[in-house]
Amino acid sequence: MRIDSALLERIVAHARRDFPNECCGRVGVRDGRGVAIYEATNVAASPLRFEVEGREILRAQDAFEDDGAELGAIYHSHTRSEPHPSQTDINFAAGWPGVEWLIVGVPRDGEPTVRSYRIDDGVVTEVEVDVEVPSE
Repeated sequence: MRIDSALLERIVAHARRDFPNECCGRVGVRDGRGVAIYEATNVAASPLRFEVEGREILRAQDAFEDDGAELGAIYHSHTRSEPHPSQTDINFAAGWPGVEWLIVGVPRDGEPTVRSYRIDDGVVTEVEVDVEVPSE
């Protein structure tokens, strides 16, 4: 997925803001390029997992479709582990085939790390996060 640096910065800011709990949200894409994000509320309010209320998922989907986009990635943060899919993430991904999983690793000290994955039939494959920096 290609994503504008400003959108990626918003995702990282969301992860920092929700620390020590995991953050979560969605990335809308058009032609393989991230064009919008929808920050969700982690109703689990947990540093170990995230959960999004069903109506919030529908609102995000409607917002993307109204903008001519589609769901391209689900993002969340890991606050106690590396930004690699956990078994919980892999299990959850079964319901979202074809969607990338953007994970922000938020260490207590240091800079966040962003990585993205495809998870199909339990198989995890890392994919490049192609960050676009706008020209001035």
